[in-house]
Amino acid sequence: MSKQSFDTNKSWDALLRLLNLIALIVICIIIYIPVKPSIDRYMNRPRYNKEELKKMSVARSQELSNDWDRVEKGIHVQTGMVYDSNFKHIQSHCLSCHSSKLITQNRADRAGWKSMIRWMQKTQGLHDLSDSEPRILDYLSKHYAPKEVGRRPNIDMKELEWYLLQG
Repeated sequence: MSKQSFDTNKSWDALLRLLNLIALIVICIIIYIPVKPSIDRYMNRPRYNKEELKKMSVARSQELSNDWDRVEKGIHVQTGMVYDSNFKHIQSHCLSCHSSKLITQNRADRAGWKSMIRWMQKTQGLHDLSDSEPRILDYLSKHYAPKEVGRRPNIDMKELEWYLLQG
């Protein structure tokens, strides 16, 4: 191999390395530009010592506990349910097992709610509600009684005609 071709190969090698370095820098810039705001937010984030974090944690837990029993315009904010004197019975007996949404999505008259309670006692392990049961039924039948609009009526499973699909 001649000295001239060796120098030419060396020059091309150096040029390729320079182009690779330029390409790497361009790629880094392309990646950095959209990520920069996140990096800036991270670098400028507030820094707290342990005392400040503890105070913030206590304040937040007090704020959440105050929210739990807050009532606005007759609605218990945390559950979204109507608030009245019997709500505490719902809160202690019903909401300890399931979401308030399970109650608010259903509608029934007093007999229907009583039937659901009996079903939960029979199949789901619901305890005896004793003196609270009439208050619970009063609350549910008053605030979550059937409405004429919105949802289709429940299907009467006894009256439904069943048939087998032939395949």
